Amino acid sequence: MNAPLDATRAMPMGRFLVGLGVLTEDQLRIALLEQGRMRRRLGRVLVDLDFVAEPALRDALALKLGMPSADLARLAVDAAALEVIPSELARRHHFFPLALDRHRRRLIVAMADADDVVALDRLRGCVGPEWDVDVRLAGESEIRRAIDQHYGREFAIDGILRELETGQSDAAATGAGADEHAQPVVRLVAALLTDAVERGASDIHFEPEQNFLRIRYRIDGVLRQVRALRKACWPAIAVRIKVLAKMNIAETRAPQDGRFSMVFAGRPVDFRAASLVTTHGENIVLRVLDREKGIVPLADLGLAEEQLAMLQRMMARPEGLVLVTGPTGSGKTTTLYSILHQLNRESVNVMTLEDPVEYPLAQVRQTSINEAAKLDFSGGIRAILRQDPDVILVGEIRDEDTARMALRAAMTGHQVYSTLHSNSAVGAIPRLLDMGIAPEFLAGNLTGIIAQRLVRRVCAHCRELHPATAAECRLLGMAGDQPPMIARAVGCSRCDGQGYRGRLAVMEILRVDGEFDELIARGATVRELLRLSVAKRVATLADDGARRVLDGSTTIDELARVVDLTERM
Repeated sequence: MNAPLDATRAMPMGRFLVGLGVLTEDQLRIALLEQGRMRRRLGRVLVDLDFVAEPALRDALALKLGMPSADLARLAVDAAALEVIPSELARRHHFFPLALDRHRRRLIVAMADADDVVALDRLRGCVGPEWDVDVRLAGESEIRRAIDQHYGREFAIDGILRELETGQSDAAATGAGADEHAQPVVRLVAALLTDAVERGASDIHFEPEQNFLRIRYRIDGVLRQVRALRKACWPAIAVRIKVLAKMNIAETRAPQDGRFSMVFAGRPVDFRAASLVTTHGENIVLRVLDREKGIVPLADLGLAEEQLAMLQRMMARPEGLVLVTGPTGSGKTTTLYSILHQLNRESVNVMTLEDPVEYPLAQVRQTSINEAAKLDFSGGIRAILRQDPDVILVGEIRDEDTARMALRAAMTGHQVYSTLHSNSAVGAIPRLLDMGIAPEFLAGNLTGIIAQRLVRRVCAHCRELHPATAAECRLLGMAGDQPPMIARAVGCSRCDGQGYRGRLAVMEILRVDGEFDELIARGATVRELLRLSVAKRVATLADDGARRVLDGSTTIDELARVVDLTERM
């Protein structure tokens, strides 16, 4: 432990709060006198005197001790944690179980006193000595309130649905009432969100049909129906989601957007909500933005050695535009954030312009597009250029003005990264020309293009290996004399019967060098650009996908689902 933190820990709490500006000298003096009279902890006295709000005291104590804090008002309850820790024990020792992290064998718990050794011993006795206890600080009244609200309630989806079906919900969706967590609809939405996050869903679809409500998760890029509920449940669920996302609950005919955050297993997860009216009612889709999965180190993207070397060579160029292309949901943002994570250091000013900001990055200045303030991508780049940036991320190039401003920034000595919709790396060049960018303006300012797709990773526990057929060898670009062993998806309990678990990227990385610049400047055709790309042995999406099939990471059926292999048939 370093010396500054030791000094902070040793500082009296009252002095620490005064130093933060949370408390005045006069308030501290009064509180110390009351503490001597009441013989209670100073923090409790400060809250009782209304000198400091309990959340502010909690966060200040966490800062002083160098520990994380927990906002129990934004808690997504883990029913398994409540089952493991008895309510009597939680009340006696003033703690609340937040989550059981089964993968890391860790119990996450909120406590008012992190130094209560007896309480920690009792917790370890409940989960077993092989489990770790991870403590988050919370206020005493927050913990009491959480215990009262959550213990004795049903938080499993099936149990909550039984409550609704027995008529105990009583129009519970508006969020009114003294104890909103007692309302089945509130708990049902929280349970569905928890289930989706635990299963690694990227999107949650609430889709009303004529006679029922369908709920689907997009897991590993594929939609999967997980629930079908009575249509009568939907109005209450929709209102609850709108309340969370701060949307207008009275508006049911116009599209709306919103956003909210919740805490799962001790980590914050953001949700983007979008509603759209359909023939059977409002359709709501939630985009799940899990910060823990948002930043992937560049070395963990699974690139081949030559691809990684090519990408790092592109990043080493001090100016120029790098584009990442692909359809929606192909992992473009993850790749760009991985690049920014590598470039982000104290000596570099990294700035982003996004629609909206998806994942917060430490030390990076991030800005969201704001139509109400008339801040679009083009105007935002102009504003960023006045902020002395070194590296600029533009969320998407959608029109000629944005493309021109991004290239102008690249011309004036900045590294610029952005996304563009095109089917291949070479295809991005005519796409920019079609926007109205002059070839001579583009040549020399385009550093490189990355085209990518996401394929599902075959489950390592149930996959089967088989010799590739002659047709599969052709799709892999190989002769069929000695067919390789490739994987086939089967399905087991670990992958929920899908045969796949997780995703990986297949990439085509094109570095735009002098030869490409010459072709671009004279307005060469796509065929000429492709010919040069083949001559330089640029690995296509199909080539990189074949590599991932041959190393057993995915299957040829999955590759054919997302990458065009018809040229090889």
